[in-house]
Amino acid sequence: MREERPIIALDFPSLDKVKTFLSLFPSDEKLYLKIGMELYYAAGPEVVTYVKTYGHSVFLDLKLHDIPNTVKSAMKVLADLGVDMTNVHAAGGLEMMSAAREGLGRDSKLIAVTQLTSTSQEQMQADQNIQSTLADSVLHYAKKTKEAGLDGVVCSAREVEVIKRATSSDFICLTPGIRPEGSASGDQKRVMTPEQARQIGSDYIVIGRPITQAPDPLAAYQAIYDQWNHH
Repeated sequence: MREERPIIALDFPSLDKVKTFLSLFPSDEKLYLKIGMELYYAAGPEVVTYVKTYGHSVFLDLKLHDIPNTVKSAMKVLADLGVDMTNVHAAGGLEMMSAAREGLGRDSKLIAVTQLTSTSQEQMQADQNIQSTLADSVLHYAKKTKEAGLDGVVCSAREVEVIKRATSSDFICLTPGIRPEGSASGDQKRVMTPEQARQIGSDYIVIGRPITQAPDPLAAYQAIYDQWNHH
């Protein structure tokens, strides 16, 4: 289940920037790339088609959250794009997540966001009026995600162990907020190194700026790949 390739977050504002970035990598290096809202809203489905043409894998990170029928219809469109993985917000509920699964089909992985890694417990309690602990909220959402037939969740690496225990060992835990030793945490509140994420059982890790803004992105990627795979 574990993906050896760190997922690179393509946090760029245009397809041209993506092309420039990908040109820094050998043509035979098949990457796993995250396309988020900024890039998808700027470049549209074309950016997915472009990177898929070069044999890269795509995690389309749009975090859908709407009425079940709308999400189901949107997922049918994303399935036609051939994305390898996409996601919804678990807060959309059981019915919405089940509808998303039906719309996407089984050829692509579907995961759900529990609580964003930028959210602290204090913020969750004040802004969402969820008065449990952050860990309890994440675990509740993970169980509902499993019940809806999804493949896993986006979560902090700190929550992986308890989620696996409460669901199953093959339930995907994708962890953003990964930073190599010594790099700035940026706007992420709950962060971990690639090696720590591996030790704790993460299946996928997502890394953005430490690669995309590095002086040598290829070298930065290879170093993180080695840390993640314990080379």
